[in-house]
Amino acid sequence: MAETVNQPVATRGHRKERVGEVIVSKMAKTIVVRVERRFPHPRFKKVVTAYKKLYAHDEKSEAKVGDRVRIEETRPLSRLKRWRLVEIVERSSGVERVAA
Repeated sequence: MAETVNQPVATRGHRKERVGEVIVSKMAKTIVVRVERRFPHPRFKKVVTAYKKLYAHDEKSEAKVGDRVRIEETRPLSRLKRWRLVEIVERSSGVERVAA
């Protein structure tokens, strides 16, 4: 008389998500996202801002420069791409910044 117990369906492990700004969208199906991280310096306690460039897969090439996007960690897609676009959080105004 074996009882069947409903086991939950195996879900994927927790994947990291980051929100950042698209800085390059000239490649085919690839965007470069600048992710900002703010933390207190371990010794001096001043709040430091660190940036990281992450390459993300954009299947439909819908993200443009200046957009704020949410990206999610995924399996390696190429030598540099380990992230994929989940959603565009906020569209840019279309006016590009001039680098000084």
